[in-house]
Amino acid sequence: MTHRERFLGVLNYESVDRLPYWASGGWVETHKRWLDEGMPPNTSLEKIFDSEHPAGVGTYYGFAPKFDEEIIEQTESHVTYLNFEGIVMKERRDVRDASMPQFLKFPVETREDYRKLKWRMELNAEDRFVPDFDEKCENWKTRTDPLCLMGDRQAGFFGPLRNLMGLENLSTTFFDDPAFMEEMLDDRVDLIIQITEYILDRTDIDYFAFWEDMAFRTGPLLSPAMFKKFLVPRYRKVTDYLRSRGVEYIFVDSDGDCRQLVPHWIDGGLSGMWPLERIANMDPIEIRKEFGKEWLIFGGVAKQALAEGPDAIDEEVWRLRPLIEEGGFVPMVDHSCPPDISWEHKCY
Repeated sequence: MTHRERFLGVLNYESVDRLPYWASGGWVETHKRWLDEGMPPNTSLEKIFDSEHPAGVGTYYGFAPKFDEEIIEQTESHVTYLNFEGIVMKERRDVRDASMPQFLKFPVETREDYRKLKWRMELNAEDRFVPDFDEKCENWKTRTDPLCLMGDRQAGFFGPLRNLMGLENLSTTFFDDPAFMEEMLDDRVDLIIQITEYILDRTDIDYFAFWEDMAFRTGPLLSPAMFKKFLVPRYRKVTDYLRSRGVEYIFVDSDGDCRQLVPHWIDGGLSGMWPLERIANMDPIEIRKEFGKEWLIFGGVAKQALAEGPDAIDEEVWRLRPLIEEGGFVPMVDHSCPPDISWEHKCY
């Protein structure tokens, strides 16, 4: 079977020649370690392991045009700069890729700020799509890999608005100014559909994915009640549109313990989720028991097992065997691989 046939077969609970899997990547430090330990250079993990990690349409659902990055201040230890999303950030220079930045200022603090930036949140195709996009779409007609539309971490609601306003300001706005929140969410619906329509007029896709990252280790960042009130109707508008265009599989990418939100994602028309972070109590076995075969799942292979070695990896993989046999499950490491995972363990 081709990667695409195998991938879609598992999502549809059909028999396949072998289980598809995603060869999840890692941090910058992880890849440096792997190269030192024998990983072939200048070769993708998908090619090394013959895995099904899908091709992406590669479209940005955020600002178009993006902000020009600008260094504001630089010291021996830190750099403060304006990033492409209009966020003023302060980062360490020594371990920039392995440390969390400090967010100093977000582009939207008031409704007036938001309306001044709305021109960047239109289709603006000339800024959003590469010049050879139509050629890429033509090539995808004969693809043998699954093709996804993820929107480069901006095809969503809570996640993109958090990047726009900051978590604290976004969280209080749900209560302090619900009309403003509904305006921004409705604008997100319009933008997602506009961009997606431009793409689907030129190519078909195998699945669509929202990006939210809206939970932490012990629960979601938005209560289920607020989620149901504000987000479910907006998800439903987008998923109804996608299904009208033949897109059957619709997923969400969120870290953390977001189990309380799954029933509402289902009500919003979604098909499944990843990465199922095990340290946040997102066990794929328990998720399947609770939500059934209606909810497709990717991920859930504990990265801690990869760090420990073959015995722990054996135990982890065999533990997941019921899902492997049942279908509707694509195994992958439950997030990107940290640098305590050796290349030998990754290969194993």
